[in-house]
Amino acid sequence: MVFSSLSFLTLFLPLTLIAYFIAPRQARNAVLFAVSLVFYAWGEPVYVVLMLFSALSDWAHGLLLEKWDERPRLRCAALISSVSINLGLLGFFKYAGLVVRTLNAALGMSLSVPAVALPIGISFYTFQTMSYTIDVYRRKCPAQRDLLAFGCYVAMFPQLIAGPIVRYVTVADELRSRRESYGSFFQGVCRFVIGLAKKLVLANGAGALWETVSAQDASQLSALSAWLGMLAFAFQIYFDFSGYSDMAIGLGRMFGFTFPENFRYPYLSRSVSEFWRRWHIALGDWFREYLYIPLGGNRVSVPRNLFNLAVVWLATGLWHGASWNFLLWGGYFGLLLILEKFVFGKALQRLPAFFSWLYTALAVLLGWVLFAFEDAGMGLAYLRAMLGRTGGTDAFALRQLLDSAGLLLLCAVGSTPLCAGALRRLQAARPRLHAVLTVALLAAGFVLCLIYVVDAGYNPFLYFRF
Repeated sequence: MVFSSLSFLTLFLPLTLIAYFIAPRQARNAVLFAVSLVFYAWGEPVYVVLMLFSALSDWAHGLLLEKWDERPRLRCAALISSVSINLGLLGFFKYAGLVVRTLNAALGMSLSVPAVALPIGISFYTFQTMSYTIDVYRRKCPAQRDLLAFGCYVAMFPQLIAGPIVRYVTVADELRSRRESYGSFFQGVCRFVIGLAKKLVLANGAGALWETVSAQDASQLSALSAWLGMLAFAFQIYFDFSGYSDMAIGLGRMFGFTFPENFRYPYLSRSVSEFWRRWHIALGDWFREYLYIPLGGNRVSVPRNLFNLAVVWLATGLWHGASWNFLLWGGYFGLLLILEKFVFGKALQRLPAFFSWLYTALAVLLGWVLFAFEDAGMGLAYLRAMLGRTGGTDAFALRQLLDSAGLLLLCAVGSTPLCAGALRRLQAARPRLHAVLTVALLAAGFVLCLIYVVDAGYNPFLYFRF
């Protein structure tokens, strides 16, 4: 699926663009919808029916909510029906196995674990369609009567597989009428190539280093080896996900859509709270808008606020995967956020910038250990290695560090706005040179990415499983 999807984006995208722009303006939603179905069916030929059912269900519920505008009980029933169907589908396909395994372990039962494959991207498109019916219920937007336009919103291939999570109200006007331009198209191309390079060059390179380290026996790793491996994993997951988000945002710009930003250099954060304002922004906004605020947000008593935060962060962890380590990961960050909010947040703000950044970096890296290992025993063994509790030597780490020094430096620079800032200054001082250099870098980057796609030996997409 990963190779097929990237092949589609890089090799067949020109055909898609040609078909889109030669089509009459009123037919462009239909072109996008058809291409998106082909894209999804390329990797999930069976589960495309599930996605279409989800879209049809929420489109129909939106019409019912509008029809029953002055009948509160029926509107409430329609909303409950929509949310129940969405959560029911997500729960069955994503969490049924976890529930059965937990019951078997806790109660000594021998229920058969459902052998259900996880539909790719189900967490993303389910949250998108849920946001639509909830916003129609809240009267934040009118119901979409055009089924084709709504299907285009749900299935739109740029952000279908791995986000960002695009709320319907964000693109409602653009689904109805949008104007493409040469400027926005070129900006989209730039953003797409940057995202593709992030994924293929930086994320895959860091992932290969992480795979090498994690394949070792954790009891034989030195502390340096363990920290090097977790740094590589941190770079892999950042450039993997932010790279796909950049590709999605860039593709959206090419087709006339403006998708929300999803990352703002999170590894520069000086607190865990700031980190989560910069990381996976669309998901954080979704949980705040549709879970945290309905629970009462922070306009409640302190105990209730603690409860609200705990629910949101446990749900955030569980959203990422049907495994207890994700729940623990969400609880870990929820606890840190609660401590920052009620205990040492003000003291943290008074620290010199380097020390507050160092605290955040260490907290995040330790959190990635929980995320990376579904097996608790393996995760605990790796944590022991990071804390220097094993007897490994540094020879392995030094060899890996020397081999990967250039890549790690590129990843570190790419995690900051240094390159973007330098290009902006060049544009202000030497616009013609900036234009020539931009085109040259884009051409070189795209050719390099094509080589990586064709010669794809190691090419995982971490967020496809969500």
